[in-house]
Amino acid sequence: MIFKRLLIPLVIICSGATSGFAQDAQKGQQIAQRAEAAGNGYGDFTVQGDMTLRTAGGATSKRRFAAKNLELNGGRATRYMMVFDWPGDIRGTALLTHSFNGKQDSQWLYLPAAGRVKKIAGNGRSGSFVGSEFSYEDMVEQDASSYRHVWLRDEACPIGAGTCHLLQRTPIFKSGYSQQAVWIDTNALRYQLIQYYNRQGQLNKTLTMKNYKKYKGRFWRPSQMTMVNHLTGKSTTLNWKNYQFNVGLQPNQLTREALARAQ
Repeated sequence: MIFKRLLIPLVIICSGATSGFAQDAQKGQQIAQRAEAAGNGYGDFTVQGDMTLRTAGGATSKRRFAAKNLELNGGRATRYMMVFDWPGDIRGTALLTHSFNGKQDSQWLYLPAAGRVKKIAGNGRSGSFVGSEFSYEDMVEQDASSYRHVWLRDEACPIGAGTCHLLQRTPIFKSGYSQQAVWIDTNALRYQLIQYYNRQGQLNKTLTMKNYKKYKGRFWRPSQMTMVNHLTGKSTTLNWKNYQFNVGLQPNQLTREALARAQ
């Protein structure tokens, strides 16, 4: 049933403008801004996780990582670093992302085998992150100012109970995606599902976020995120655990220079 409903937004996305387009665009942007604000103010955190890669035939492989995240300028910028520690062939591989409101993010990848830091830019942002179904572009913050949003309607959430806002969003900066359809629950403004359409207008991937937990009485974080590639049949699941907030991270711990020393 879920795969049948996945195709519905493509018709909506490709349809012409309606008489209420300006109002729907304003409403969509406001919802995205409220969702972003609901997640801001955490300061910093560390988290552990694992990544499970599945082939179209069902074969799996696992990886383990640790990550840390720091807010800057009142949440208008963030620094995020993910470092793999298992298995051995990927140990020490690290991704650093600097995200900004209203500005293209910056990303760098450290590959221990090469002993160098590589900047991810241009078309490289749509490439696969360490062989997973997540691209580098998918690993950045859901910054409302990086997209133009249009509210389409409120409807039953695609996962579990409740009502969700269905938004169409269009990337402002260079992207491997033409459009995205986003479901955000109306109660706590948590992202539930995102459909990604490629530059040819095909439904490329779907990200589901579930098993949310609330931390510090305010901040909702999903315990599981699964990206399914509809064109290849492959998928990748990220499981998150052991969130620790306000651990005292400093900006100099999340720089390009610190990336190679992160393992």
